[in-house]
Parts: sequence; structure tokens; C-alpha cells
Amino acid sequence: MKKFNYGKAICYSGFREGQSPITKQYPSYENILEDLLILDSKWDYIRLYDPSVHAETVLKVISENNINLQVMLGVDLRGEESNPNCAWGGDYTKDQIKQHIIINKNSIAKAINLAKKYSEIIFSVSAGNESVPEWNENLVSPEKVLEYVKELKRNIVQPVTYCDGYHYWNTILKEVAKEVDFLSIHTYPAWEGYKIEDAFKKSIESYNSVLNKYPQKECIITEAGWPSMSDGNRMVKENVGENYQQKYFKEMHQWSEKNDILLFFFEAFDEPWKGGSNADEPEKHWGIFTVDRIPKKAAK
Repeated sequence: MKKFNYGKAICYSGFREGQSPITKQYPSYENILEDLLILDSKWDYIRLYDPSVHAETVLKVISENNINLQVMLGVDLRGEESNPNCAWGGDYTKDQIKQHIIINKNSIAKAINLAKKYSEIIFSVSAGNESVPEWNENLVSPEKVLEYVKELKRNIVQPVTYCDGYHYWNTILKEVAKEVDFLSIHTYPAWEGYKIEDAFKKSIESYNSVLNKYPQKECIITEAGWPSMSDGNRMVKENVGENYQQKYFKEMHQWSEKNDILLFFFEAFDEPWKGGSNADEPEKHWGIFTVDRIPKKAAK
């Protein structure tokens, strides 16, 4: 049974230069209002990644200013297993893991409270984001993700999901797939080394592989995007740029509208806080707007 009406959807993280969830320097009320007024003109849904101060302010701004945006709220799970093979962290002590479990339980509780408080705005809640992949520094087992899905379902009226790459739904997330109300998949052909001329086909194949495995479930896409810049380290420079980003967005949008499938583009604004010290790293350049809120070609 279909749960959601089609609409234009985008992932939103409002952190600007000098702001970061790591340092807990959050966007102000005025920052967020400016962002949401930009997005409200063309978008129907936004996706938030955690029940943090940032999310609370976003929901408050929407409520107090009668902004017509529906929200998918997420939970950013901390590592509950040590992952020493991760190249950028994840080698945790037992005490750190115990602390992370407490943090995760508190985050689930915060998500529940916000879902109840803003029930007219929050249309769904995700129990995590890319928590099970072997490359993640904050590794959580599928079994624990399943527990968090069940905890959310016991306490809120909104549909509950979990967000991850198509490959993991097809392999280690089978039990989670049975429990969630709908499936949320990510598709990143740029990260997989596909050129722009093959990107659309690859994304649709990825989506269909999950849909065919779970035909009884509604399946949406919660992340699909193309970066506008790369330092050439993990993604060749010749395969990115605003023209390519615009092409991918146009093709994916036309497909999602034609097939009545909810698709969240990744993402609204560039995020300079991500990655390392190189300003050209692709992690920082997935936005269809720059960090200064200047529209790129895909946003026009």
C-alpha cells in the first residue's frame, strides 16, 4: 500500500562556514528561516539526520512561520561496535561503546518526543542512516538497528524506516526490511565509479533491485545526488561538475515524477565541515546551492 504522495524532496543540513555538528556550533533561527524560505518555494519534503538542536530549531521555524514543508526525522547512531579497519576512525574502547549505546538510546527518545510534539510536520522517522556498512566509523549491527526500529514503532504513530545503500538492503538488512513500514535506499553511482552517461541507469537498476526483492514494501530513495567538485582522491575530477549534477538531477526528477516515487536529492547546501582539510573534497560539494546559498545549475 502506498503511503506517501509524490512531492519534490531534498536532504537538508543547514551548517554554514564555521558551523558544525561536531563542534556543536549550530545554525541560528535566522539562518534556518532563510534556508527554509529558499526551499519552500520549490520543495515539499525535507529530510533531517538527527534529533539535535539543529532539528529542533528547524521544526520550530516551520511551525512558527507556517512553512509548508513536511519532515523526515532521523537518528544519527554512534558506533556500538569497534571498527578498527575504518580509515577515518571507529576504533572504540568498551567504555566508549557503552557511552555510545546510552547516547543512541537518548537519541531515539528525543526522536520520539519530537515526533509527538510536531506530529503535523514530521511525516516519518528513520532509525538510523548508513549505520551497518563495513566502512562506517560508527558501526551498528543490523540486529541493533532492528531493535531501534521496533522501539520507534512502539512509541510513535508515524511510519518508521531506516536509510541505507541498496546493497545492504539486498544482503544484511533482510530482517530490518520485514519490520520497517517502508524501505529507504541510497544510490550513489558517482561513488561507485560510474560516469554521468551511465549514472541514471545505474540508480534505477539499484532501486529496482531492492523493490524486486521486497515487492510487498513501498520503497523510496532518501539519498541520490552528484557532486559539483572533487579533489581527485576518491573520485576523478573529470566525472564531476555542475553540468553533470544538473543532468543527473533532471533525469532522476523526471523518473521519480513519472513513476510517482518519493526521492530525496542529496542535498540542499554544500557542507564545508565534512571531510578533511582539502576544500575540494567531494564530501563538501553535494549541495545544489553553495554554502553561501548561491544556486548551482541544478537548482535553477
